[in-house]
Amino acid sequence: MKGDEAAGRYFAAFERALSGFATYLREEDSAVWRQDSLGATVEEYLSRLRGSFECWRNRVAFADRFSISQAESGFPAFQHVLELHNDGRDAKRRLAAMPDGDTIRREMADFILKKKEFPAALQKTMAERRYLETAMSATVFSPLCLPRTVGVGVNAKTGRPAYLVHWGWFDGAANLPLIYLATIEDSSSDVVDTLVARDGTLNRKVDIPLPVEGLLNPALANRFDGFCERNSAYSLSLSTIATSLDTDFDELHPKSLRRIVLGPFYHADITRHGENVDKILQKVHRPENQWVMTWTLQEIWSVAEKPAKRGIFGGEPARQSFHINTDDLECARMGCSAYQRHALVPHEAYQAIYAAGEQDKIFSGFETHIITGNQVLRRV
Repeated sequence: MKGDEAAGRYFAAFERALSGFATYLREEDSAVWRQDSLGATVEEYLSRLRGSFECWRNRVAFADRFSISQAESGFPAFQHVLELHNDGRDAKRRLAAMPDGDTIRREMADFILKKKEFPAALQKTMAERRYLETAMSATVFSPLCLPRTVGVGVNAKTGRPAYLVHWGWFDGAANLPLIYLATIEDSSSDVVDTLVARDGTLNRKVDIPLPVEGLLNPALANRFDGFCERNSAYSLSLSTIATSLDTDFDELHPKSLRRIVLGPFYHADITRHGENVDKILQKVHRPENQWVMTWTLQEIWSVAEKPAKRGIFGGEPARQSFHINTDDLECARMGCSAYQRHALVPHEAYQAIYAAGEQDKIFSGFETHIITGNQVLRRV
């Protein structure tokens, strides 16, 4: 990675991008982002990314090396995601073996008075302590953010409880954070008996303190965690993931699955994965505006259900038929029903791209959203 100044600009730009994305989600009037708490779910994972970047900013101050995926995602290298996950679990022990903050500050003051030099080694120790304190307390984007049930209802047609479940996955191969949100019906007899009232609505006598860690059905929760760990890779299409979920769990019936791919992120000082974009961003006057953030929303949904067959000699569970929009080549390639690509860009950066005559080329296929002040101009 480049010097401290470039690193500082990178982290400041990413914080601005995450804040701008959160502003966009709160202001967005599209039904897509309102339905099923999709916008609120994405905001939760943006908060996790903020926690990760706060930790990494402290790590850069003492680490010998910190790597950014310059030619791919624009995110810190996956090894740092793994390190942060492990350091958070080990932070308490490591902090206990270090001097406390007040002691380090006194030693720094004494060093300056006695040596007439800057205490670089002690500064690194303080930075490492801040890193470990943040890693221990912050909610970060882990390699796998375990599933949480954030909604429950009853499908009047099927009489089954329906869960709204989300989880996160930081993909090591693509070096991109992914967010999944699924609507899943549960036909387990004990769950149906417990959650569905006689009138076919949700049993209000059952106290469900949402959100619930894991799948709401405790008998399947551990298996579902394992499924998410094995089936969340970016290389897997949504149709593959949804079909696997449908076939791996006879009692679970996925009705929709969404994936939000955060990134790539483009920055003038760091990234080299979009040559035209990088060159133009370098001409932007203010460093805090030398970036572009992109994301993709993919969706797949069930259009029909093959009913279960039961008989003396066995039977077959109900299975879903998922819609893939084969009229759209990108949908067919992604294995999804629909998709959207979005780009978030500061107003000054967009002006530079527009002045270079590159806006159509760079933003082709994207819904472009421009940050100006504390507002986001949508769908430019």
